[in-house]
Amino acid sequence: MTAMVHTDSAAGTAPGAPGPDAAAERAPRRPSLSPSRAADFKTCPLLYRFRTIDRLPEKKSAAAVRGTLVHTVLERLYDLPPAERTVDAARGLVAPAWDELRADPEVEALFTAGDDDAAPPSLESWLASAGELVETYFSLEDPTRIQPEGREELVEVTLPDGLLLRGYVDRLDVARNGALRVVDYKTGSMPREAFEAKALFQMKFYALVLWRTRGVVASQLKLIYLGDGDALTYAPDEGELVRFERTLLAIWAAIERAVATGDFRPNRTRLCDWCDHQALCPAFGGTPPPFPAEAAAAAGWPTLPVVERD
Repeated sequence: MTAMVHTDSAAGTAPGAPGPDAAAERAPRRPSLSPSRAADFKTCPLLYRFRTIDRLPEKKSAAAVRGTLVHTVLERLYDLPPAERTVDAARGLVAPAWDELRADPEVEALFTAGDDDAAPPSLESWLASAGELVETYFSLEDPTRIQPEGREELVEVTLPDGLLLRGYVDRLDVARNGALRVVDYKTGSMPREAFEAKALFQMKFYALVLWRTRGVVASQLKLIYLGDGDALTYAPDEGELVRFERTLLAIWAAIERAVATGDFRPNRTRLCDWCDHQALCPAFGGTPPPFPAEAAAAAGWPTLPVVERD
């Protein structure tokens, strides 16, 4: 099966017709599926709606911001010449990356006292923990021996049925023989064996997109867990990626049905303890806002027609 790679440029423009940029501006937006949004829907359809369609705001957390900080440092580490990619150099990248992040008032507010009784985390200890995670990276890989092809790289493909898959890969390595390695950094600890499949969902997503765009099955998917200095590696095969593609198509079909009907059911799990939307969730006695059908239609989602009633 041949995949069509999504591009925003037109192959040609007829004389007197609007240019490709004008046409692109008028073209309807097309919803896409990312690994995080697919995981949201699998976890809780209502959470998917709140994040993707309603686009409700969510509070930043110190842990999430630390993850962003560490990812930024590890990305910029590879801007340095190989011989200069040392632990000290990496730690030296923490402060400037933090200075950029703290320009966001919401991030800065994480470390200042608020109206509640909870004491904010210590910025000094928080930055130290970020530095420790960066240092742990060096116990798992030798960055002087790696020259990535891509970092924080957008990968996307349109499947034959029209589903657009897109996501950002932390790091993509390509060997001289063309073998691909997909690497993702995690600031937490490696999950127990029972939860490995869930952890690999994101990596199989990337492997599928790369296979459909490059015709090469990744030889290794590597999750680096900086929280405990461990790594999870996996080698997919073509048959597995075909089956995974069917899984994504089934998820997408369920999303389209939910959008068309406005019916997104909550799914109560232990993850609800960290959800910002409990006040709007029926599972906690809340009432979701009216489904934004017009906004969904404007974003390219198929919705049921409005039926006038007598």
